[in-house]
Amino acid sequence: MVKRALLSVSDKDGIVDLARGLEKLGVEIISTGGTAKIIRDAGVEVIDVSDVTGFPEMMGGRVKTLHPRIHGGLLCLRDNKAHIEEAEREEIKLIDMIVVNLYPFEITVSKAGVNLEEAIDNIDIGGPSMLRSAAKNYRSVVVVCDPGDYGHVLKELNSSGIVSDSSREKLAVKAFSHTADYDSAIDTYLSKTLLREDVMRLKFTDGVTLRYGENWHQSAKFYKEAGVSGPSLANVKKLHGKELSYNNYVDADNALQTIKELGHEKHAAVVVKHNNPCGLATGNTLLEALQAAWDGDPISAFGSIICTNKVFTLEAAEFLKGKFVEIILAPEFERDALDYLKKKSENLRLLELPEFNDPFTVDHTYKYLIGGLLKQSRNIGIYEKWDCVTETPFPEEKRELSEFCLYACKSTKSNSVTLAYEYQKGCFMLLSMGAGQPNRVDSIRKLAVTKARENLKVIYEREKPDVSFDEYCEKRLSECVMASDAFFPFDDSIIHAAENNIRYILSPGGSIRDNEVIETANRLGVSLVFTGMRHFLH
Repeated sequence: MVKRALLSVSDKDGIVDLARGLEKLGVEIISTGGTAKIIRDAGVEVIDVSDVTGFPEMMGGRVKTLHPRIHGGLLCLRDNKAHIEEAEREEIKLIDMIVVNLYPFEITVSKAGVNLEEAIDNIDIGGPSMLRSAAKNYRSVVVVCDPGDYGHVLKELNSSGIVSDSSREKLAVKAFSHTADYDSAIDTYLSKTLLREDVMRLKFTDGVTLRYGENWHQSAKFYKEAGVSGPSLANVKKLHGKELSYNNYVDADNALQTIKELGHEKHAAVVVKHNNPCGLATGNTLLEALQAAWDGDPISAFGSIICTNKVFTLEAAEFLKGKFVEIILAPEFERDALDYLKKKSENLRLLELPEFNDPFTVDHTYKYLIGGLLKQSRNIGIYEKWDCVTETPFPEEKRELSEFCLYACKSTKSNSVTLAYEYQKGCFMLLSMGAGQPNRVDSIRKLAVTKARENLKVIYEREKPDVSFDEYCEKRLSECVMASDAFFPFDDSIIHAAENNIRYILSPGGSIRDNEVIETANRLGVSLVFTGMRHFLH
């Protein structure tokens, strides 16, 4: 039962309503400084902390709650006879609840031009001490550090006269978490300011055990980054299917990032396998986009992950009849589509992400190495310039297709090249890609071109055009755009592309042999654009 509460907050939001609610319950309220004033001005009776300790607030408020009559009242074990006797002898009254939040250190140091003295002045000492004392004795003391919890605490007190054990436990953990984050922020700032050391502390919560790691014999967990909002696998809702594995998360993240590059004006779909978009397309309908994405590599699409930027429709679901996929990730599912897909397989994971089309809120990516962590800014954008460096001009009408091709390329593992095709007016598909090769030539001649011909063969046999396959293939490849994630170190890549009638090529440029590459492109009638932006993905 809460008979006595101490309120001392930096964030005054909601504190008056809480104080009024406690007063109605007959709770005696102790408070400090500005908190006491705002509560008293609202007509709530308050006891100053100095009246409890017998000492005035000292040294500009730096010393006020660091006293045995405060911490003894918090730490006293109610079921320990010796503790109770000592408290009575020293005239220490028990405190059953504290409501404390801390000086805004992180906000202070984030301001432009803040100096060290101002930062240090905003390091709270008494607040964290009270939170930790109360949280340590959570079985007897309710500790509240988040204004968002005021309503819940009052509701429990009003309904039963007590705060439940489960709520006390959650509030105590939140208090320790709050002080840990606070100390971490101080450590990070002072390490950099005083010691010139760059310290990074990350916080991830809600660890979920996965089916397995990259391989069956490896265990794995997924942790959520605290406070991340918007489009993230941390925020998906699993509507159906078995648990996810490590690889499912990695592939789904690639799918999400790839499809987000295309925006949400047109319907778009991506098919990801082994952390590469093996199919990617836009369409006038989701079904069109999904069919074209599937055509990008029907073989690799077996056991893949599909991601779309629009509501997943019944006709798109019906297209997958007889096709094995692991996961479908979408902003939403039509009710009929959801029912159909649930019947399709009890193991198929259906992931819904309502925030799908919101912007990313994360600016950096991290990769853990044995004994270290790499941090880098996200790869944002696709080109810094658009410089046609050849005698053969690059048609402006192929700019949108080229941008699509670059988006596909930046999501594909290096060394990578992608071939993109406008399969109908204003709708684009990834015809093929070459990914993950130690050299770029193999990505072109052994993978991208070979796969393009295989995919075109499937489309050719379905469409049955009145031309030979060789003529059909030559014409389609001549209309494609090819993008490379990095510069061409030699002209052999241009030669192999031209041999297959690929005429429009995008590259960052920047090789010491750029002139040789340009000369070869001119000789072969290839149009080459330098973009100035590399897109390695390891």
